[in-house]
Amino acid sequence: MNNYYVYILSNWNGNVLYIGVTNDLKRRLYEHKNKITEGFTQKYNVNKLVYFETTSDVNIAINREKQLKGWKREKKNRLIESVNPKWIDISETWE
Repeated sequence: MNNYYVYILSNWNGNVLYIGVTNDLKRRLYEHKNKITEGFTQKYNVNKLVYFETTSDVNIAINREKQLKGWKREKKNRLIESVNPKWIDISETWE
């Protein structure tokens, strides 16, 4: 059974958000942090994992990503702060 992750990254001061979906969160985060793929996250230095959700259904993950992208910033902030009020980089606690 595969897991799929919908995740939110931020830059160092929380001004920029990026929402993505992946089947390997650690690998994808490594790519963001090391600027392996050119694009938005590289350009705006968005590499701090502030939120993620897990599901076993790829379609649910894709639909959730689209839903979150459609939200206003204030609602995204509330979602992040519901589980991560200090906006810490969750990945820093991983081994």
